[in-house]
Amino acid sequence: MAEVEAAGTGTETGGSSESGNAAGSGSGWRRPHGPLQRYYGPSAAEAAETPPDPADINGPHFDPEVFLTKVRSECRLGELLSREATLGREIRALDSDMQTLLYENYNKFISATDTIRKMKVDFRRMEAEMDDLASNMAAISASSSRVSAALQDQHRRGAQLAGVQALLRKLQSLVEVPGRLRRWAALGADPARALHCYARARAVLRHYRHLPSFRAIEDESHSIMAELAQRLRARLRDDTLEPKELTECVEMLLQLEEPPEELCEEFLSQAGARLEAELAALEAELPLSDPSGTASTPPPASDILDFVDRGSSAFVSNLCLLAASYRSLFDGCPGARDGRLEAFASTLTTRYFELLERRLALERGLGDTSLLVRALDRFHRRLRALLELLPAAGAEAGAALVARAARERVARYLRALQTFFLGCLGDVRQALAAPRPPGKDGPGLPDLLATLSSSVLGQLKAVLAYVQLFTARDVAFASLPYFKGEFCVEAVREGLVVAFVRWLCRTARGFADSPAERGAPAAPPALLLLLARLCLDYEATTISYILTLTDEQFPPEDTGPAVTPGPALCAEARGAAQWLLDHYVQVQGAAVSQMLRKSVETRDWLGTVEPRNVRAVMKRVVEDITAIDVQVGQLLEEGVRRAQSSDSSRRAFSVYSSSRAPGRYAPSYTPSAPMDTHLLSNIQKLFSERIDIFSPVEFNKVSVLTGIIKISLKTLLECVRLRTLGRFGLQQVQVDGHYLQLYLWRFAADERVVQGLLDEVAASAAHRCLDPVPMEHSVVELICERG
Repeated sequence: MAEVEAAGTGTETGGSSESGNAAGSGSGWRRPHGPLQRYYGPSAAEAAETPPDPADINGPHFDPEVFLTKVRSECRLGELLSREATLGREIRALDSDMQTLLYENYNKFISATDTIRKMKVDFRRMEAEMDDLASNMAAISASSSRVSAALQDQHRRGAQLAGVQALLRKLQSLVEVPGRLRRWAALGADPARALHCYARARAVLRHYRHLPSFRAIEDESHSIMAELAQRLRARLRDDTLEPKELTECVEMLLQLEEPPEELCEEFLSQAGARLEAELAALEAELPLSDPSGTASTPPPASDILDFVDRGSSAFVSNLCLLAASYRSLFDGCPGARDGRLEAFASTLTTRYFELLERRLALERGLGDTSLLVRALDRFHRRLRALLELLPAAGAEAGAALVARAARERVARYLRALQTFFLGCLGDVRQALAAPRPPGKDGPGLPDLLATLSSSVLGQLKAVLAYVQLFTARDVAFASLPYFKGEFCVEAVREGLVVAFVRWLCRTARGFADSPAERGAPAAPPALLLLLARLCLDYEATTISYILTLTDEQFPPEDTGPAVTPGPALCAEARGAAQWLLDHYVQVQGAAVSQMLRKSVETRDWLGTVEPRNVRAVMKRVVEDITAIDVQVGQLLEEGVRRAQSSDSSRRAFSVYSSSRAPGRYAPSYTPSAPMDTHLLSNIQKLFSERIDIFSPVEFNKVSVLTGIIKISLKTLLECVRLRTLGRFGLQQVQVDGHYLQLYLWRFAADERVVQGLLDEVAASAAHRCLDPVPMEHSVVELICERG
């Protein structure tokens, strides 16, 4: 034993020494820092950083076989022996550490053993207590089950009791049904509540009617409801029922299972009577029409907007309400789908449209167009609401009524424009005919023309603005196809603007007709000239401006009807202007010609004395031509004259042709040889330029004056041809002709026209003279200069 201990001590000592030597020898192996570190191993961070090594004897992944294989392959025999000795020493050191640890913690092990023993005793006691608690809980659970079963049994019995009580209450309610029905179904009570009560009890009573008590209740209830149905039937025939009350009455009768077919007929009959009364009230507002047309129709009591409002709020609204009620009440009725409602509504709406047509016909004046547009807009909106319920209630008729009203208003605007234009013409005629105080000039023709043109154009623009209200964006019926296409083109552009321009041209042209054709006094020449200039301005600018403005405010559709082109309308205006200007020339020429004709016809050309002066009528002719020149110059341009000779006012006026010298032919001219002079005159006409007296006049002052002078001189020529002259009569014609030439050549476009006509006058006078001895030219000039 002592040896063993000695050996152990030696071993321990040797191990300690070896261990110390190994620690200090620096052989590379280090013992871990303490037993706890060896027990718990490396930390998680170190284990994560260090890869697993099976050959590491201190690592967690140590594998003896791998370690031995590695050592045998890497170490030599001496190293292996040294390694074996080292391992032996380490084993012995570890054993010594274990013993030391055991000795140091022996008391703690003993204390832990005692503690564990006590804990085992406490655990056994706790187990015993838990067993007692479990047995107690089992007893409690059994008691709870018994209590729950008792409660469920009690609840079931309570439910049965509640069911019995509910059944008793229902039975009590069924017993009280007849009394309640009698109380609620009484006159003036609450029949709707009675119907509700009967509807709830009817199914139960029918189900249990095999029981005598239930059959008695059902019979009594049925008798009460039959009496209610009779009262509702009587109420249904009341003409004072409102549409809502009528609907409620029919609805209650349907709930009482009355025949739907009969109720449908009675509903439409009563609704028709109500609506007929409303139409009769509207018709009463309209004055009675006189079939003979002799009596004047009095104006309506209210405006068109009030009339439409009353018709829409009363008739149309009630018709919509009744139609909706009919659909909701008789939707499932077989007879409700046979078109009965559509025919009923169509008849009434047709009559309503007729009344509205009659009221619109009373709008004879222009009045307020915005009021008419608002009235038509409200009518169309209410009609559109009706058409949503009844598409066949007159959609086309309503749209046609609005279109006719718009066309009629446009036609009235056309008549108003015509009346306005005639009024303006009356003002112009009055201004032209008004006497002028001495020293004070009246309004000139340019001012009158500007006033007339601006007034008519302004009125036309105002009319277009009023008519444009029919196509405003906020107007409902403006979206109709008619107002997008046909109204803009046919009603406004063609029916108003183009029609007015054409009427204006016809009216202006009518002033150029003879009084016998027109049945009125002839128009003053200044008015003819002014109207000619007005038509010429229309042809130049006004027509294109009006048509452009109309197309902007009422744009036509690309596929719409054909329109009158602007050039065609301008051609009509130019034709009217040409006709008026030609007639003006004829009227003024006729006025001058009348003076010349009377002066020739009333003078004794055979017994006249030797001329000493120019006749006064020739001075008057020059004055009138000068006044006409001033008048025409106010409205027309000057025009182009042919180049004039330097001595136009000094040309010799001879009783013979300008190609014949007086001294050459005078000795041979005797009454015994008149044919020679006549022959020479005819030969001269063959080689002279032909003068067209009534040729069309151009739109300038020179052309107008030339036309008047040609007519005047041609009249003088024809009058001279019909007279027989003596010597002094021929000389008077010579003096008058020279005076006219001195002053008229400057008004004509070509002085040769004046000279040629005056030459013909002189030649005709010589032909008709019994003693053709002309006056010396110097004497003629002296008399004309003195005159």
